[in-house]
Amino acid sequence: MYLGIDLGTSGVKALIIGDDQSIVASATADLAVARPETGWSEQNPADWITATRAAIVKLRVKKPAELAEVKGIGLSGQMHGATLLDNFDRVLRPCILWNDTRAHAEAAALDADPQFRALSGNIVFPGFTAPKLVWVKNHEPDVFANTAKVLLPKDYLRLWLTGEHVSEMSDASGTSWLDVGKRTWSPELLGASDMDLRQMPRLVEGSEASAGLRSKLADEWGMQPGTVVAGGAGDNAATAIGMGTVGEGAAFVSLGTSGVLFAANDAYRPNPGSAVHTFCHAVPDSWHQMGVILSATDTLNWFAVITGQSAAALTAELGDDLQAPQSIFLPYLSGERTPHNDAGIRGVLTGISHTTDRAAITASILQGIAFAFRDSLEALGAAGTTVERLVASGGGSRSVYWLRAIATALNVPVDIPAAGDVGAAFGAARLGMLASGGATLAACAMPDIERTVEPDADLLPAYEDAFQLYRRTYPAIRSTMK
Repeated sequence: MYLGIDLGTSGVKALIIGDDQSIVASATADLAVARPETGWSEQNPADWITATRAAIVKLRVKKPAELAEVKGIGLSGQMHGATLLDNFDRVLRPCILWNDTRAHAEAAALDADPQFRALSGNIVFPGFTAPKLVWVKNHEPDVFANTAKVLLPKDYLRLWLTGEHVSEMSDASGTSWLDVGKRTWSPELLGASDMDLRQMPRLVEGSEASAGLRSKLADEWGMQPGTVVAGGAGDNAATAIGMGTVGEGAAFVSLGTSGVLFAANDAYRPNPGSAVHTFCHAVPDSWHQMGVILSATDTLNWFAVITGQSAAALTAELGDDLQAPQSIFLPYLSGERTPHNDAGIRGVLTGISHTTDRAAITASILQGIAFAFRDSLEALGAAGTTVERLVASGGGSRSVYWLRAIATALNVPVDIPAAGDVGAAFGAARLGMLASGGATLAACAMPDIERTVEPDADLLPAYEDAFQLYRRTYPAIRSTMK
């Protein structure tokens, strides 16, 4: 048995798989996000521990014998979060999350230093970890002075599980402190943000062992002390491991809180000018490129709160048949990464009329996010990556209408896996299997495909015209926000 733990933004998921990779049991626990000011997004790391413990206790109640048989544990987590610890591993402040844009000025200042793009292979985005530490230095100098270690969210869970400060390359790629080509911390980039190597965890590959489970927790959960904990992965790389997206040309689209267009690469091919993320993959000698949308299902959830309907009810109201574009929606509720790298932009809905009802707005929201993926597809192409088909992942992929919109906006087929639970927690469990010696990389195969959603040929011209209007809308509204 192998255990995968995925620390997401809205909750923790724990999942057990067997040697045959069948899912034995899963459990979840919710998390909340604090937004004390506009553009801010924080969580208390203690809540991650509470939620993880609750999820694993649920597994123990469901499958105590199977939990006891776990030979390897894999970790996945939301990326970029700045978890600051003192010399005694005490948390100094709430973790600043991936979708927090307060450090946009600090990010721009770091990005103006050419060594950041040259060594990290990426733009310094406001959501990355390094500018957050510069913000803390500028606004909370006492906290910065007492920061002995900076851990990413899943690596804080690892510290609780094992007592060790360890990270891995896929998650570390999103800090702006990693030399992504060499897969190691960069003293130059750390120094440019007034940090040093002593404040960084040691690095392992995601498929390697990082440490062993502490005896106290093993006793609490009826597990074996010292059970191998894999390096693990950032959430998108873990999802890729779960979906078998590990070879050149393999790609998926993830509809989670954020949206991701992910393509695996066998070589390091950075192109930061396109605002594409070029990161290490969770297995050795492999990289990946991503276009990232900050608000995907988060946008639909926002509209659900306004309307008093669930997100599922809103999408169900549309049925499965794709509609021609009506109004234009830009899903920039928290700014945007690919392709704009714009923390100040906000969303907009245009072209509404007396006939625009709730369903029409829902359709425009889904269409707008599909067009944001089209932006990412074009940015990936500029970075030298060709995507010929996609596998769907994430909670939003349950909406066939949304997948039809994506397939038509991008003009590529979208495959729906037969097994619905092959995301980040499943990928983390696979990494636990690899780290414990229970399998080789060949075990990380693509899932069986239940069905394929093809582009709607009749609507391709209308979607193309709407996309061009979508692209013209951004600079028009950006000029009003300066």
